[in-house]
Amino acid sequence: MILRQDIEAREYQILSPLAAKAAESRGRVYPEEQCEYRTVYQRDRDRIIHSKAFRRLIHKTQVFLAPESDHYRTRLTHTLEVAQVSRTVARLLAYNEDLTEAIALGHDLGHTPFGHYGESVLNRIHPGGFAHNEQSLRTVDLIEDTSRRRGLNLTYEVRDGILNHRGSGIPFTLEGQIVKICDRIAYINHDIDDAIRGGIICIDDLPADAISILGRTHSDRINNLIVDLSRSSENCDSIRQSPECREALKSLRDFMFRHVYGSPKVQEVADADRVELIITSLYQYFLDRPDEIPGIYRQIMEEDGINVAVKDWISGMTDRYAINLYSKLFE
Repeated sequence: MILRQDIEAREYQILSPLAAKAAESRGRVYPEEQCEYRTVYQRDRDRIIHSKAFRRLIHKTQVFLAPESDHYRTRLTHTLEVAQVSRTVARLLAYNEDLTEAIALGHDLGHTPFGHYGESVLNRIHPGGFAHNEQSLRTVDLIEDTSRRRGLNLTYEVRDGILNHRGSGIPFTLEGQIVKICDRIAYINHDIDDAIRGGIICIDDLPADAISILGRTHSDRINNLIVDLSRSSENCDSIRQSPECREALKSLRDFMFRHVYGSPKVQEVADADRVELIITSLYQYFLDRPDEIPGIYRQIMEEDGINVAVKDWISGMTDRYAINLYSKLFE
């Protein structure tokens, strides 16, 4: 039987000197007795997978709201693709796969229903705005719970990677930096795949220069970006892409924002007007009726105020729960 100490010792033998080692973790906010069989990062991964917030990702939109086809991405399948791409890069560089996977699996736990449309609405109506990376950290720190305490009490390394997977912040571990870039690699390419499937664009609409560098198929682009990221980051103190691939991926991202994410056709398919109506109506309804706020959110209301409690509750809803609740209350 392989014990935790065996795994920790093996990390020093097989991982890069630059990799984060479980035995050197900065620990948790609330100290815990170590598991006999799992490292701290393996325990974090398991806690995330078994959380309610993780299970809800299966019913949260990525781009297309309630699509008829079974093959469009959800927030859960996006998360799994980010984890797969990130682990592949970590393996190629001999970095800590367990830490990388835990960050990837937890990075979107705080995302709203209805994808980026839902996030933009909540950001607009909630005092102080809304950012899903901050909400993801709040989810694992305060909203999810275990049998012993509120929050999952994850390690500092995983919490840092979750918080800084987007925006200007840079994760202090190389594993967190891997997830930050692989998140972009994954969502740009799978959103291209979904947009083509939905008839929003065709492959020949994509920027020719970027396609000539990265590849014409989804598989080729993912593979080429993984190889480039790994080669460019080898023996470096940060995770980086080659200038050529970085600009090509940026070109695809700019194209997607111009022609897909903001296109009238996608907004029509995603029913953006109804998304705004549902979220704004629910938000105001529970601001006016704090006695109807359930469970843990009542405690949050006492600690942080009614606006934060309502924001926390709505951001945790799935698409279908929000739709059904709106229908029950207003229709």
